[in-house]
Amino acid sequence: MLDLNKIRENPKYFEEALLKKECQVDMSVVIKYDDHRRALLREIEENQATQNRLSKEFPKYKDDPIKKEEIKKQVNELKTLIENKKLELEQVEKDIYNFLIVLPNVPDDDLLPGEKENNQVIETRGVKPSFNFKVLDHVTLEENLGLIDYERGVKVAGHGNWFYTGDGAKLEWALLNFFIQEHLKDGYQFILSPLLLNLESGLVSGQFPKFQNDVFLVENVEPHKFLLPTAETSLVNFYRNEILKEEDLPKKFFAYTPCFRKEAGSYRSVERGTIRGYQFNKVEMVQYTTEDGSDAAFIELLNKAKSLMDKLGLHYRISKLAAADCSASMARTYDIEVYFPSLDIYKEVSSVSNARDYQARRGKMRYKDKTTGQNKFMHTLNGSGLATSRVFPAILEQYQQEDGSVKIPEVLRPFMGGQEFIYPKKK
Repeated sequence: MLDLNKIRENPKYFEEALLKKECQVDMSVVIKYDDHRRALLREIEENQATQNRLSKEFPKYKDDPIKKEEIKKQVNELKTLIENKKLELEQVEKDIYNFLIVLPNVPDDDLLPGEKENNQVIETRGVKPSFNFKVLDHVTLEENLGLIDYERGVKVAGHGNWFYTGDGAKLEWALLNFFIQEHLKDGYQFILSPLLLNLESGLVSGQFPKFQNDVFLVENVEPHKFLLPTAETSLVNFYRNEILKEEDLPKKFFAYTPCFRKEAGSYRSVERGTIRGYQFNKVEMVQYTTEDGSDAAFIELLNKAKSLMDKLGLHYRISKLAAADCSASMARTYDIEVYFPSLDIYKEVSSVSNARDYQARRGKMRYKDKTTGQNKFMHTLNGSGLATSRVFPAILEQYQQEDGSVKIPEVLRPFMGGQEFIYPKKK
């Protein structure tokens, strides 16, 4: 949520910044609401002071019933007036909340406006693979190697679902174990998260209310819940309504979870296979930091994601997203995009993002400044480390051999019993 006091100080800045996210808003509306709120608070305070003063006068007139009754009448009138003003205040506070809760985060000043067309490739890493034979796409490789059963996945769960089978299940689990091992080495705390979340978790993360229809809601329970779309949603609620000490920050977490999203892929070649489905596996990193530690944490998360890709030996690039291509909650995002030789395209496998204090404001997550003793809002950051549903097929395509086999990246072999290649299944 945006800071109303800062909006009051410079409404034009916020209006122009949100335009970069293609969100047009008139901040004078919420400023008028806030003016009304402040006026009501003054009225309530003044009337309460008068009520208290009159109440203290009762003992003076214990022998004057007429004056005593007059004061009692004034006190009761003030009491009714205060109650009505409080109801009015409650409504205007709801108006302010409803105005602010749907607004996206303000993008960092250095981001370009607009959508994907203004994303900037800032770095390319790894050797782009070249082949002296006909390159197979990942779906064909998965079928030839017996790694994934799409047909039975559809039979059991419908379009956008699959079974990992044999070496496919081993490779998927090897990736997850490798990611977990690397994060533990870096001192991040391992968390296994609930998969059914309450609606407030979606509100704090910034996915609700605007994107509530994008998740799988579970409506036959009270209160309603939803299936976790990414571990970020649960991890950025971990300290909801809590105040930490500044010296306890940063907090560094990672979680393995299956993730559930409502939009599955189409039959287009760029979305076939596991590239987009209703369920996928992901290891997610999250940091809680001070305001001053926020930028360094972003670089750390980006470097961690890059390190995983480098150790896997994959060719990829890093894109700095334009403002409107960042999600609603984020002030900045860099995407790590892996290369698919069969399509000659890059697809995102990790997003590293900084929400600044946007999520913390929504979730009242603060820390006590050790110098001033004042409470400040934490900064929250997240990064995929990594999602397997695109790393898995990218490995198959980039590591495919002329005989139809796939070479297993060296760092994954210890998790596959020393296996070096996956060979086609005999028909």
